[in-house]
Amino acid sequence: MSSYQLGKWDLTELVKNPKSPAFQKQIKELEKQAEKFEKIKSKLDPKMSSKQFMNILHQVEKISENMSRIGGYASLSYSSDTQSDEATALMTKMSKLGSEISNKILFFDLWWKTQVDDKNAKRLMKDAGEITEYLSHKRLFAKYALSEPEERIINTLDVTGISALVKLYDKITNSFEYKMKVGNKLKTMTREELTNYVRSTNPKIRETAYKTILSKYSQNKGVVGEIYQNIVQNWKDEGIEIRGYESPISMRNIGNDVDDKTIDSLLSVCKKNSPVFQKFFVQKAKMLKMKKLRRYDLYAPAAANIKEKNYSYDKSVKLVFESLGKFSTTLEEHARKVFNENHIDSSVRPGKRDGAFCSTLTPKITPFVLVNFTGKSRDVFTLAHELGHAVHSQAAQDRSILVQDAPLPLAETASTFSELLLYDNLSNKISDNEKKAMLSEKIDDLYATILRQSFFTIFEVDAHKQIGEGTTIDEISKTYLKNLKIQFGNSVSLSDDFAIEWSCIPHFYHTPFYCYAYSFGNLLALSLFQRYKKEGKDFVPAYINILAAGGSKKPEKLLSEYGFDITSPKFWQEGFDYVKDQVKTLSSLN
Repeated sequence: MSSYQLGKWDLTELVKNPKSPAFQKQIKELEKQAEKFEKIKSKLDPKMSSKQFMNILHQVEKISENMSRIGGYASLSYSSDTQSDEATALMTKMSKLGSEISNKILFFDLWWKTQVDDKNAKRLMKDAGEITEYLSHKRLFAKYALSEPEERIINTLDVTGISALVKLYDKITNSFEYKMKVGNKLKTMTREELTNYVRSTNPKIRETAYKTILSKYSQNKGVVGEIYQNIVQNWKDEGIEIRGYESPISMRNIGNDVDDKTIDSLLSVCKKNSPVFQKFFVQKAKMLKMKKLRRYDLYAPAAANIKEKNYSYDKSVKLVFESLGKFSTTLEEHARKVFNENHIDSSVRPGKRDGAFCSTLTPKITPFVLVNFTGKSRDVFTLAHELGHAVHSQAAQDRSILVQDAPLPLAETASTFSELLLYDNLSNKISDNEKKAMLSEKIDDLYATILRQSFFTIFEVDAHKQIGEGTTIDEISKTYLKNLKIQFGNSVSLSDDFAIEWSCIPHFYHTPFYCYAYSFGNLLALSLFQRYKKEGKDFVPAYINILAAGGSKKPEKLLSEYGFDITSPKFWQEGFDYVKDQVKTLSSLN
């Protein structure tokens, strides 16, 4: 049996040598394809045959695949060495090329959304097969589209409008310097570095770290708050007043291809289940030997006195394979492919990008996975998570590049599900003490990715309404504090300095209403996992088919085919039942 070693990936399948004439030829070919495609513009006619229409779509697929291969190579080689001047230069060059190619083929997208009447659209889609839903979804936006000159005005003004506001927020907040005493030294650090201290085993350090961050935002609340109010106002003016969307959150829902009813149902179930996590916080206080958790202690390591187990890379990889294989040998084979083809970059080295990701370039190429493996149990779960993404992509590898990727709310399904399979497998192999540490950390994560994100979204709904009616920054902060009080009940003592925390959440500024996608993806995976626990092996084919659909079907439609009604609160509740069981298990270990 082979042994797995830490190492770098092999990108030669994408590009043999970026300095070779062959690579220049690859680029020239792509540019030629795009120029040839531009000539179609004069031939576009809603009355064209469906065969001609499909032929155009196949050209779009080909261009997308070739661009993805070249652009993917540039971004992956940059990720593996961000300090390399060559990789940086290539990345810049390919970003520019990508933007030029997109602009050249954009006319077809606009024509399809706005120039084709419904009757002809229906006729043209009759042979579209798996990309029918994708084409229909694009046409949904036609209802909210404006004339070409108006769209151009909005695009032009966005550069100095909403995009400029977001850039300004980033520029201001990224320049913040935080000073905090560590030991006897006063250290200056970034927010990223400071956030590590929020998980310190020392309560005083946790409190100081939070206060240092929050006071900086509080000092700048005038300008940071003003930016937020303008972003929200812009979202309302363009989305509701000009384009005619129902509500601020509807704009995001339509973009995600989900119904308002589904998201209402998700958020109301999350709100109703806050006592599940409140119980956990009471338990966590006991584990930390505290009377009551303060908000500063939320992410304190509850099992700090338990020695954390280290895992070798070889053992970790095999554990993930085993966990997937117990569920389905097909999924295990997909995960093995990433290693067999050397598409994984796992070693920690200077210049390599932090964190972890999985990159799917085209349906024909096995995904590439990047992790920074140090042997902690968290790293084993990260490996399972990213390989879950790779499994998802490969399950959908027979799809067109236009619909291989699942829509945002479904994108975390396989990654979270793979972590659950690993946890299930591991919990039979570790001591009660290790299990206590792992379980407590896992429930922390479930809180952060499910309940916290849904309450963020509930706050945004309220804030957008308030700002639309005209309000002050202090009123927004009061709304946020109220939101936290509902979330924590009596389980956590809350200080007023957290009222300004909303202004520290970049998602509110960058992508309004994005956060519910985390709650959606994680709860969906938990609900599916609960079904697996009930139905056993009978559940496996349905799960694999859900993954294999990629983005070819609307989430509600896809899941209803397998008996899951995501518009119903009952479905989301099944996910919370899993969390409830985990909290109970933790309580029995204490």
